[in-house]
Formats: sequence, C-alpha cells, structure tokens
Amino acid sequence: MSWVFHRASSQWNMPRTPQLGGAQQASWSDAQTTSSGVQDSNQEKVITVSGEGMVHSPDFPHTYPRNTMLVWRLVSNSNMRIQLTFDERFGLEDPEDGICKYDFVEIEDPTEKTLLGRWCGSQLVQGSHVSKGSQITIRFISDEYFPSEPGFCIRYSLLPSVSEPKAPAVLPPSLQDIEELSEAVAELITVEEVMKYLEPERWQMDMEELYKPTWHVLGKSFIHTRKARADLNLLREEVQLYSCTPRNFSVSLREELKRTDAIFWPGCLLVKRCGGNCACCSHRCYDCQCTPARVTKKYHEVLLLKHRSGGRGLQKSMTDVALEHHEECACVCKDDSD
Repeated sequence: MSWVFHRASSQWNMPRTPQLGGAQQASWSDAQTTSSGVQDSNQEKVITVSGEGMVHSPDFPHTYPRNTMLVWRLVSNSNMRIQLTFDERFGLEDPEDGICKYDFVEIEDPTEKTLLGRWCGSQLVQGSHVSKGSQITIRFISDEYFPSEPGFCIRYSLLPSVSEPKAPAVLPPSLQDIEELSEAVAELITVEEVMKYLEPERWQMDMEELYKPTWHVLGKSFIHTRKARADLNLLREEVQLYSCTPRNFSVSLREELKRTDAIFWPGCLLVKRCGGNCACCSHRCYDCQCTPARVTKKYHEVLLLKHRSGGRGLQKSMTDVALEHHEECACVCKDDSD
C-alpha cells in the first residue's frame, strides 16, 4: 500500500510562454542558453539568477495545458540566496481530501533535499520562501483532467547568504504566515502552551471547547501486543525475521500528508514502519530486502490549526489524520537469475 499524489504523465509540454514585462523570465520555447540565463535540458530548465525575475505556468494568466511537467532549477552566485514569492493570482485544480494529488506546483531545496511546500486549488500562497544555499527548484505538474486558470506565477530575487539578526516577532499568531506559525508552535511542549500562545486572553475557554464531544468520529485505537505459547517452529520463524520487523519511526504530519495549508500539533507522530536487515535470508539470494507484508491505515487525533478565510483569525479543532502503519514485514529475496 502506498500514497498516490498525482496522475500526471512524464511527457514534456513546451508551449510558447507570453511575455509578462521587463523582468527576467523563463520561457519554455528556448532551445539553448539565452541572454536571460535559461539553459535547455532534457530534465529541467536551469536559470542563472542575477537579479529579479519570474517563472510561471504556460499561458499564465490563462488556462494552463494538460499533461505537463516542468522543472526550473534556479542557481545564484555562491554568496547569495534565492527568495521566491507567489503572485496573488493563483489557481490550479482543487485538492482531493486536502491533498494536492493531480495538478500542483511545489518548491524543493536541493541543498537540504527538503520539500518546502506543495500547492494547488485557489487559496492564496502567503509569505516567501528562501533557499538555504544557492539553488532552489520549482516543479509544476498537471494531469490530463480539469486544467484551471490562471495557473501560477512565482517571482524570484536575491538575498545575502548571511542574513541580518532577526528582530523579535511582533505579529500576533493570527497574522503570521503558515511557516512562521508552524515554527513557533513546534517549540511548545503542551497543548495548554499552544492555546496560551494562540489566544492568551481566552485560552482556557478554547481548551474547554476543544475537548467537547463533536460530531466527528473519534480516533480508533489499535492493539499491537499478543501472547503466544512457546513454540519451536515459531521461535525459528522469529529468529529468521528478527531483524526485519515493524519499528517506531517519527514522521512529520505536514510532510506525510502533504498539507502546506495547515499546522498540526503535535507536529510529528510515531508510526510503525519496516526496518532492519535480512541477515537470515538464504545464501542463494542475490538481493534480500525488508518490505511490508501487511499495511494498515490508522487514525490519530491531533490539534489542527488553520487560517480562517478573510484573515478572521485562526481555526482550532481536533481532527483525525490517517497514517500508514506496517503491521508485518517480510524478507523478499531476489534470486541471482533475476
């Protein structure tokens, strides 16, 4: 069992991109290196960032084409970082179950190999995103269904690699962007501290409302332990698979669920995932890997924080999140002849 996040094909689509102004632009009709620093590549377009510019979906601000996969890798001088800001005009295919599966744009930091966010739908992308090093990657994917408009436009600029000391935050939580709020909440230890930070004047009332029974289904509990009589055959099987077992792993909910529009508290949860090696595999095995043999979806109740539409503060609620757990693992042997 695995999560499926998009249905986009890997076909490259290179329509003519309209000119948006005097700033540096990435055009997918370029066949070789241009004066704006765009280099042709079978896998991605490399843009040498020397000032301000933009990248955008084909035909922005009109409907983008279907079956499209575009990748831009922005590269600056080694002593400069790259800052990305979304245009307020934004519209891609809506998410399904809160997850951007089909048409989306995402930003990745190659320096730390981390996904900074994935966006779709029509919600305004707030704040800016800054690379840790001198590179940052933008990826746009659309599938064969339901193209939307106006697409997206991301403006980029340069920042010094050594930033000035940050001034103390002065914005209340309801006005902070999602990344700032996520970092602040992650430092808090108890749910009471979270509520005090979000609403210091009414945190006790929020606590009472948070734990009131609601219409939604409560989280399910699962039993892992079991008792069994000593059995030599069972002992032998356990020895064979001892190193390949479900183990506790911590996962980030925002990364696991691909939710860039919300904050969860706690931000990480423990899941069971297969781990360890397969030392007891047959000597005839060419390659032996520990893989999940039985996968289940389990529900965990956590605190969900979201910005209300129109800047009307924060929405706080208890919600169930479904995470993949590996209940059983097995050593899968690949024969030499394979």
